[in-house]
Amino acid sequence: MINKSNQQVILVTGTSKGIGKLIAEHYLKLSNNLVIGCSRSKSSISNNNYIHYELDLSKNSAVNDLMIKIRKSTNRLNVLINNVGVASMNHLLLSTPEKIDQIIDVNLKSVINLTREASKLIKKEKNGRIINMTTVASPLNLEGESVYVSSKAAIEAFTKVTAKELSAFGITVNAVGPGPVKTDLIKNIPTHKINRIISQLSSKSYTSIDDILNILDFFMKKESQLVNGQIIYLG
Repeated sequence: MINKSNQQVILVTGTSKGIGKLIAEHYLKLSNNLVIGCSRSKSSISNNNYIHYELDLSKNSAVNDLMIKIRKSTNRLNVLINNVGVASMNHLLLSTPEKIDQIIDVNLKSVINLTREASKLIKKEKNGRIINMTTVASPLNLEGESVYVSSKAAIEAFTKVTAKELSAFGITVNAVGPGPVKTDLIKNIPTHKINRIISQLSSKSYTSIDDILNILDFFMKKESQLVNGQIIYLG
């Protein structure tokens, strides 16, 4: 069992590529962090302070298996970053039942189930942090993404309620909502549709990983203990 009492243990979901991988690499660069990542595929991250598990968080059994593995490997958890997510830019009438199920299972149910189980470990630590990923598509009520936006709007409500429910255990729950980020999540979306989203933002630009990391760092600071139930949109 890896168990350094002074080591901060951070769980990041969806770390095989994209934003999740960059988040994991960022916190591995900082001293005294043990990062646990998970995704449906292997990770290319090579670091002695990184542990990776291959699983599908949309399945309840996978969430339970992940927490069993974490208890065996570290039995500690300080931070959960719910990054995993899927997107589909389809009109409601073109959204298949299978795609709807996938979006809700990954974007919403996995976050609820993992937050519930991870909180049981995080509450044992001081200044625990849970950070959820949402999107500017939610406040924009983005046309053509009704199911995706609905899943993220639910995450925002979940963030605000769990912030109250878990505050007694010293856990803060917040969310960050990036604008479009140049990752695989949007690679199949036509450029003109992405530009339409950006045109509705106050800052007419893509969101960078540094923009996201800045907010994550802020939420995780010890001095941010009173920052709770907040959603910060980028752009």
